[in-house]
Amino acid sequence: MRAILLAAGCGTRLRPITNTIPKCLVPIKGKPLLEIWLDRLTLAGIGPFLVNTHYLADQVDAFIESSRYKEQVTLEYEPELHGTAGTLIANLDFFKGQDGMLIHADNYCLADFSAFIRAHEERPTECVMTMMTFRTDTPSTCGIVELDGRGVVIGFHEKVAEPPGNLANGAIYILSSRLLERLEDDLHSVKDFSTEVLNRFVGRIYTYETKEVFLDIGTPESYEQANKI
Repeated sequence: MRAILLAAGCGTRLRPITNTIPKCLVPIKGKPLLEIWLDRLTLAGIGPFLVNTHYLADQVDAFIESSRYKEQVTLEYEPELHGTAGTLIANLDFFKGQDGMLIHADNYCLADFSAFIRAHEERPTECVMTMMTFRTDTPSTCGIVELDGRGVVIGFHEKVAEPPGNLANGAIYILSSRLLERLEDDLHSVKDFSTEVLNRFVGRIYTYETKEVFLDIGTPESYEQANKI
């Protein structure tokens, strides 16, 4: 299964750490975040990969060029950021008509990706994607999802004061070929996946909850926490 890793952000919340290094290359326990992603995805049989770049892109280029993943990674430089859905739609051909992953690669995630794929394969027939979820201690800062008894999304609550629960969208998705076709045909002008795509498919999004480490390392405090786990 092929995967697009969204790694072009500026990491503004993580400054001053990201003043001189892109967020996707910040080290966690001595290893760049992007390398952790590539290691764990490859272990699950996922690949090849497309990684978009923008901020300090030359550093990402140099990292991939010197890594063992050089032949498995296609880098797509965006002079201006396309948006999460924009990058996906601009690179739909990468999936070659098959199901594929879309990953916001700015989180520290130790999920079992093989189990995630199995959940997608066993999803209800009406579901066109599978979303990874996790439990958060700060639900008001996350996108919280409501599920039915089968694990299908029936509602979203984006960063509200008192959300109904603490099950959060991990922004890691397996997208069916049916959904990718719909994006190409009808939704080719959307820019943001969370706000312009997900709400259109409520009732057709299956979920897989990871019990493993999942952290948004967007702030110096959470980044420090990731290095201590």
